[in-house]
Amino acid sequence: MASLRPENIRSIALVGHGAAGKTTLAEALLAASGAIAGKGSVDKGSTVCDADPLEKEFGHSLTSALGSFDWQGVRIHFADTPGYPDFAGQAVGALAAVDTALVVINAQTGIELSTERMMKWAGERGLCRMIVINKIDCDNLDLPKLVGELRERFGKECMLLDLPAHDRNDVVEVLGHDTGDADFASVAAAHRALIDQIVEEDEELLAQYLEDGTDPSPEALHAPFEKALRAGHLIPILFVSAKTGAGVRELLDVLAKLAPNPAEGNPPPFWRGEAGGPAEAFHAEPDPAKHVLAHVFKVVIDPYMGKIGVFRVHQGTVKKDQQLFVGDGKKPFKVAHLYRLQGAETIEVNELLPGEIGAVAKVEEIEFDSVLHDSHDEDHIHLKALEFPLPMAGLAVETKKKGDEQRLFDILGKLAMEDPSFQVERHPTTNETVIRGLGDRHLKAKLAKMLQQYKLELDTKPPRIPYRETITGSAETTYRHKKQSGGAGQFGEVALKIEPLARGAGFEFVDIVKGGAIPGTFMPAVEKGVRQALTDGVIAGFPVEDVRVTVFDGKTHSVDGKEIAFYTAGRKATMEVVKNARPIVLEPIVDIEILAPEAAIGDLTGDLSGKRGHVTGTGQRGGMTAISGQVPLAELNDYQSRLKSLTGGQGSYSLAFSHYAQVPPNVQQQLTAQYQAHDEDE
Repeated sequence: MASLRPENIRSIALVGHGAAGKTTLAEALLAASGAIAGKGSVDKGSTVCDADPLEKEFGHSLTSALGSFDWQGVRIHFADTPGYPDFAGQAVGALAAVDTALVVINAQTGIELSTERMMKWAGERGLCRMIVINKIDCDNLDLPKLVGELRERFGKECMLLDLPAHDRNDVVEVLGHDTGDADFASVAAAHRALIDQIVEEDEELLAQYLEDGTDPSPEALHAPFEKALRAGHLIPILFVSAKTGAGVRELLDVLAKLAPNPAEGNPPPFWRGEAGGPAEAFHAEPDPAKHVLAHVFKVVIDPYMGKIGVFRVHQGTVKKDQQLFVGDGKKPFKVAHLYRLQGAETIEVNELLPGEIGAVAKVEEIEFDSVLHDSHDEDHIHLKALEFPLPMAGLAVETKKKGDEQRLFDILGKLAMEDPSFQVERHPTTNETVIRGLGDRHLKAKLAKMLQQYKLELDTKPPRIPYRETITGSAETTYRHKKQSGGAGQFGEVALKIEPLARGAGFEFVDIVKGGAIPGTFMPAVEKGVRQALTDGVIAGFPVEDVRVTVFDGKTHSVDGKEIAFYTAGRKATMEVVKNARPIVLEPIVDIEILAPEAAIGDLTGDLSGKRGHVTGTGQRGGMTAISGQVPLAELNDYQSRLKSLTGGQGSYSLAFSHYAQVPPNVQQQLTAQYQAHDEDE
């Protein structure tokens, strides 16, 4: 496109529950805009966005896919995201790259688990939101009821921007029309309600509107429309059928004319400040002439191109052959090749403007959440971190073939680099390597990728539950480490206090030693010893969290005072003081949603109750009954097979971390009895 400018750029993320038709909608938008010759099919594995062999095999998206198309002089960059809760990390990551979230809803199944989560996450991120009701061509729909449910769930801000017409074969737009035929509701009433909602954002326009009684011009409505979107005062509802094409061109028009450009959306939440120090809010300006600021929201390890960093440009112009810095790094890299992405295809370009999404390859320093910039004036700038769902589902893995252990760790490192919701743990007490994800589907996909792409076969088994330890009281202790072995000895004494913090607060280390009782050069060793003890666990071998450790006194020796002595004293003092502070073991509690036939509900709720869980709600979801509840993760080992048995194979479930809670006394006794404290041979 000739003479592209930031005001002619849009960025959107297609988000929503699995099977809502996001990938098919992306394909329809690409085809209708002329970016591709014709629509591919998810079933046939021929879409632009689901290009990975595993996505074709699984029949749904596993990662976010990027693409773009031009319409009416506007370039629209999009991210097509996975919908199943197991792959929510990819969808959340894409929110950092766009100004607008298109929450796609399946007209047949209505509001589903990921619908609510993505509406919430996009709102918290300050994104403009639009709701797209897809699959309006399907039979037995109750669209008025669905619109009512949307308003009940998400507020009266959900306003009709168009309506299905002519038996859902097309749509009628209601912002610029107050007459026309629609399959339900009144075009005139929808038009009037929408105008009333928009003019509330502009006092002068509202006064003129009330005085004249005539509709403001489209030009006059643009600014208050954008303001209402930014404030969440307006969440437009649109109808489409990605399959038949109904409403697709109208959606393209909305994106080009009404979706915010980089200067109209809420500014991305940048912060400036050195790690661990104070930070101040900082706004990037979508000005092509300013210094470059770009944010890496996705990393891909490609077998041919190596590490690919996918980024959104927020300020300045990224150009081919330019020198850029990664974060606080002092050594720049050269942008040897600059790409736009179209699914799996890389399109080489010369520059990318604010609002555009692109990629660079073979830059090893790039990591997820990195900020790219071209001036040291932009050192210590970072984007507010996204809150990713915490991976709770786990598998202990080991290689089938001896000697593949190092390969395993290398490959797991690459997978973790690509997916913020995939974690790898190594438990020294059990020699277990544990992979954690958001659910069975998530882990199954990772195992399939390791086998297919990396030819690595693994054995799996249930892992230890990720319990945690904490304390419920305060305590003080003094520990002296003294060792003589013929030559120079070791001496270090540490006095410290431990006290509990609020759940989820983490760990604080405080040094209030005065008078050089512990020389400053040894305090890092003390802190290292404290942290090591907390990481290893004290009463049951699980990390200790939500505590403050304050070192208030100690002693050294002019000859025998050494780092190793203070490290050991700090570690042993921490182990001792934790035991005196009424320690407890915490277990992860997860939110569970189960979809099952109504006939199985009694058995399922009884099963949850028998596993220390409780039901928080039930409802209908696309012909199935949805059960919401909370249950300890420890009770869900082999839940897939239990669910299959109770529902005749027709049930499914998803998990999301909720909180940590104290285990029952009998469970704590069992865990502490099993734990054999291990210590270093010093």
